[in-house]
Amino acid sequence: MPEIGTSGLMSGDGKRDGATASAPAPIVDSTSGNGTPTETCGYAPVNGLKMYYEIEGTGDPLVCIPPAFGYAGVNPFPALVQSHRIITVDLQGHGRTPDIPERPLSIEQYAQDVVGLLKYLGISKADFFGESYGGNAAAMIAIRYPELVGRVVTYAATFGPPQIALNPQTTHFSHPPTADSRNIQFQRENYKKVAPDPNHWPKMFDKLGRIQWEGFSEKELASIKAPILILLGDCDFVRLEHAVETFKLIPNAELAVIPSAGHFVLFSEQERVIPIVKHFLEKPAKSIPLATAETGYHPGETR
Repeated sequence: MPEIGTSGLMSGDGKRDGATASAPAPIVDSTSGNGTPTETCGYAPVNGLKMYYEIEGTGDPLVCIPPAFGYAGVNPFPALVQSHRIITVDLQGHGRTPDIPERPLSIEQYAQDVVGLLKYLGISKADFFGESYGGNAAAMIAIRYPELVGRVVTYAATFGPPQIALNPQTTHFSHPPTADSRNIQFQRENYKKVAPDPNHWPKMFDKLGRIQWEGFSEKELASIKAPILILLGDCDFVRLEHAVETFKLIPNAELAVIPSAGHFVLFSEQERVIPIVKHFLEKPAKSIPLATAETGYHPGETR
């Protein structure tokens, strides 16, 4: 069961801009007087970053790691707030977290920074929900820091190098994109709304494009002990075959494919995905066995 410590959660006024952090304050029930979940936010000193985070909701901690150029608040999940204390992070150079110009971006560094934030907040164990690159980071935390992890959900994550993980039909460019390309307009406009320096966008775009992600070894994937739900769309940037191959390698993995869905369905139609996430995170640790042809279906005995 995910656990949240008795110290480390900053109190806040719910405002997304201008939050500051010094020493962490005691954790309190994140609800208003009428039981409505409230929000706290702040900046944490993590690995040289001034890392922005937001916390909303009640219940067991769920760490949400956004995709490339995503950030806290740009795509909230209200259906999860009533039963989870959601901690959303702004990764290096994303959202309100300033970049460190001389430090490259990497999935490994993302994972280290998220773990550093959890330590700062006094969170000893949590569930994780990561989208795209955020899903890669969530899986890395499950591999490298298993003691911190309850359950993991990834959407559109890649677990191997681009040549085996990506679908060439949905990731093909007629012309290489630039920081001003229309295909990145959504991310560019959102970045400029909250970034400490909106003019840093071209450098961040170039920097993120230089991430060298080669994925995990089969041995690393097989070592994941936490239950993990691998989600993707049937028209995703990620190959369905890659997701199936990964699913087969991880002992406690589950796989769900969203029909008629692409890489950005969590932005466009999250109501098609979040109920599946919610069920996975909240179902009992032990459940009735699935029926096979040999056992047959018996109510209450198999499902």
